[in-house]
Amino acid sequence: MSPTRTLPHVDRVGIQERVDALAKRSIKGEAKREGLLLAISMLDLTTLEGADTPGKVRQLAAKAVTPSPAYPEVPSCAAVCVYPTMVRAACDAVAGSGVHVASVATGFPAGQTPLATRLEEVRLAVADGADEIDMVISRDAYLSGDDARVADEIEQIKDACGDAYLKVILETVELGSYDHIRHASMLAMDAGADFIKTSTGKAAEGATPGVILVMLEAIRDYTQRTGRVVGMKPAGGVSDSKAALSVLVLVKETLGDRWLSPDLLRIGASSVLNDLLLQYQKTETGRYGRAEDFSRE
Repeated sequence: MSPTRTLPHVDRVGIQERVDALAKRSIKGEAKREGLLLAISMLDLTTLEGADTPGKVRQLAAKAVTPSPAYPEVPSCAAVCVYPTMVRAACDAVAGSGVHVASVATGFPAGQTPLATRLEEVRLAVADGADEIDMVISRDAYLSGDDARVADEIEQIKDACGDAYLKVILETVELGSYDHIRHASMLAMDAGADFIKTSTGKAAEGATPGVILVMLEAIRDYTQRTGRVVGMKPAGGVSDSKAALSVLVLVKETLGDRWLSPDLLRIGASSVLNDLLLQYQKTETGRYGRAEDFSRE
């Protein structure tokens, strides 16, 4: 690592104790019902496969707009997230609904293409209508200790976004420690990130409770220092309703109610939606439904 880099010290034991304590919180009754609806409203439904087609994107978008026709009170999801080539199809499919279109860019998921190529990819996605860009940092630069390059690239990509929000993906599993995760979070926010995001979803591990808490505490401290409010997006590992509700608890207890909004909190998961709907159905009917009652994307 670069000898000029000074890493913060994150108390790993303290983080684990805090996570364990908050994991004991039980959400029941009306609070659980409201939590399930809130979690649905924060989802970025995502399809990032080589076999993606406009038809598949339209199907995903339809579910984002109306997650459950049987329960009209269930809100739309926050966004659909697609590759740049699918942005136009996604925009057409969600037009007038209030659902945003996010696009992964910058050589997702490895981030190893030339900067000029990554910048052009962002500009094209925004020109096609993307409201949000999910970029990956250059982990090769970060792991080499080149913070200046990481920050400069984020700043240039932020400029290329224009009015679109920029979510900066750290790919935390590759950073090695909580100290590095906090440092990279601060680096991304100082460079202009509107959101910081745990993972691409392509790595072996992503949004663990400890990682989420470290990033939330970084946001808290950054906001107190600068006055600028930054959002959070856990992605990769939020696989069921229990995990999604646990995210809400972590956010509420660390950042407060202001962040319990799709404007400042997103959950990067598609598979979790059906489980949230099943749990919501249970609160309404008193019994669990069948997974096949809800469409699969």
